[in-house]
Amino acid sequence: MDNNNEMEKSLKTRHLSMIALGGSIGTGLFVASGSSISTAGPGGALVAYSAIGIMVYFLMTSLGEMATYMPVSGSFSTYATEFIDPALGFSLGWNYWFNWAITLAVDLSTISIVLKYWFPMWETWKISFVFLILLLVINFISVKSFGETEYILSSIKVIAVIVFLIFGILTILGILGKNPGMGMGPHHMGPHGPRELTQPIHGLSNYFIGDAPFVGGWPAIFSVFVIAGFSFQGTELVGITAGESATPEKSIPKAIKQVFWRILLFYILSIAVIGAIIPYTSPNLLGSGAGDIAISPFTIVFQRVGIPLAAGIMNAVILTSVVSAANSGLYAASRMLWSMSKTDMAPKIFSRTNNHGVPVFALLLTAIIGGAALLTSLFGDGFYGILVAASGLTGFIAWLGIAFSHYRFRKAYLNKGYKIDDLKYHAKWFPLGPILAIILGIIIIFAQDIPSIIHFDFVKLIVSYSGLILLFVFWIYYKLRYKTKYLKLDDIDVEKIREQHIHNS
Repeated sequence: MDNNNEMEKSLKTRHLSMIALGGSIGTGLFVASGSSISTAGPGGALVAYSAIGIMVYFLMTSLGEMATYMPVSGSFSTYATEFIDPALGFSLGWNYWFNWAITLAVDLSTISIVLKYWFPMWETWKISFVFLILLLVINFISVKSFGETEYILSSIKVIAVIVFLIFGILTILGILGKNPGMGMGPHHMGPHGPRELTQPIHGLSNYFIGDAPFVGGWPAIFSVFVIAGFSFQGTELVGITAGESATPEKSIPKAIKQVFWRILLFYILSIAVIGAIIPYTSPNLLGSGAGDIAISPFTIVFQRVGIPLAAGIMNAVILTSVVSAANSGLYAASRMLWSMSKTDMAPKIFSRTNNHGVPVFALLLTAIIGGAALLTSLFGDGFYGILVAASGLTGFIAWLGIAFSHYRFRKAYLNKGYKIDDLKYHAKWFPLGPILAIILGIIIIFAQDIPSIIHFDFVKLIVSYSGLILLFVFWIYYKLRYKTKYLKLDDIDVEKIREQHIHNS
């Protein structure tokens, strides 16, 4: 073990860019995007994803300003502690750690579902635990091992999206897809193939069939906000990687600028292409999970242009996506726990690192909790379902923490007489950006289960909003034990706080 309990700062700009980019490109884009088009139509889905994309832009720039100024692995938990209230930082940190530990179990379960496409006889739980050990070894070796693995996995996803967009646009233009149905195997197709593969494409005609482009009006668009929000989650990982960046003042601004536009471009263009090629009335747009790969919008488009084994190829891409998500989750949770232990918000043992700067005990606890959560799924969906529901809102809660922390950071920075121009990276549109992100974040959180609110279904409300309840429990515990107070701007010396954290890291 390393007596210094410090981590290696060996992540490069390309690592940070791909980690943030890969964190938000997964089954939400490859499979669930189809259900958004089915719900709100191609135009409605574009509106919803564009709105959430704008929100994510402000969140990323807010996080970028703070992470460049004070790069710490604790990210928004540390910022909330220093700029708002230590109790909030404590609750955000533990809530986020819990989220990734449980999400790790979900991702491991999904990996087994994806692999059953090729190996239906393999036992699900054995596949999951083999991958848990594999990811544990990758993360245990060094942060560079994690970074390189994530770079490769994310690159595969990015290439898949780029190829899809090229083929999709060529299909819309009538250059490809003139012989629909080529390359389709009988295992996944009916005798004539789905309608999407046997009907000619006429430019953007699918945008105007039936009730398109906007189906179901604002209520439908509003419901897609939630789906879009989940799809973009993971972008905040770049803030956590900042603590192990070799050159944070250069890497973070560059990564954030690149990542936002690429994500927005990929999502908006992908949905635009899917909406043009596949009519919103298609039942094949209703898939939402990794088990629906045969009817993924990406699979259908690849089949249409005659790519052999399209479903198998997309299944491989989705496998890399889910492995990437699990890899990032294990990393993010262990670093958050390590950071909290450095500030006495978690037991000191979790601050201990090996000779390569890896917080081994924080890594092991995360893996154990993830494995335990996975085991509960073997005994029924009851308790496991509650665990998953409790982790569902955590990403949005973290986003709120980022926006509010940035608002307070900027106010405190100016209050001490410092100039914005002195910041190596500063977010534009302040204070509109964080305020808009806070408003949209609150709307998305409370829109999780509107029917249960309207009908006051108490049990469903508890399950749907258990993430908020968990946050509140953590907050109350810390408040009562340490009697913390909401920090006044005059008491926040950002430069002194920054120097302390740089010295401790």
